[in-house]
Amino acid sequence: MKLTNHDWKILQLPLIALGVVAIVSLLLLTYTGQQQTQAMQAMEAQQRQLDQARNRFQTSGAEKDMIAQYTPLYLDLVRRGVIGEERRIEWIDDLRTINQQYKLFGINYNIGAQENYKPPFNLATGSFTLHRSVMKLETPLLHEGDLLTIINALASRAHAPFMLRDCAISRNGTAIKTKFVPNLNASCELDWLSVTEPPRAGGQP
Repeated sequence: MKLTNHDWKILQLPLIALGVVAIVSLLLLTYTGQQQTQAMQAMEAQQRQLDQARNRFQTSGAEKDMIAQYTPLYLDLVRRGVIGEERRIEWIDDLRTINQQYKLFGINYNIGAQENYKPPFNLATGSFTLHRSVMKLETPLLHEGDLLTIINALASRAHAPFMLRDCAISRNGTAIKTKFVPNLNASCELDWLSVTEPPRAGGQP
């Protein structure tokens, strides 16, 4: 069937309307697709944020558990002088007390300046810093057991850990052996150890 010019004139407006509808429909489909893509992207971003928040929450819970578990141990180390400033006065008081308690012949001491320390064995200190102060001890002894008494008494008082570096014992040449006269002289070096915390944000100690 052939369309005449008259027929085309009649169909002109409907065809234009159909074209406009088709174009509008295509634009709507494109817009809807873009909106759907953006919505999916927004939903994925929100899901990632939710996952991150959940992970932070779980991590914070684990950190709280760890803090609760190790805080008593940490506070005990601070109390004992392992963490924090050196307690030299307590070390000296301990020596005086030990000398009086066990009726020894006097303990002479000298403490060097504190210095950073890297022990000869593997020790993971993390962000903490390990220090040592070398103490030199000289004391007359009635017998060798007096030296063990001093070392064991120092260790039992638990004012910071120390390592006995070396000791030398010599006879003083006294021929008379009596409980009132020392027969030996001891010279020892101890490494007193302490740990300092890393500086906090803002440079605060």
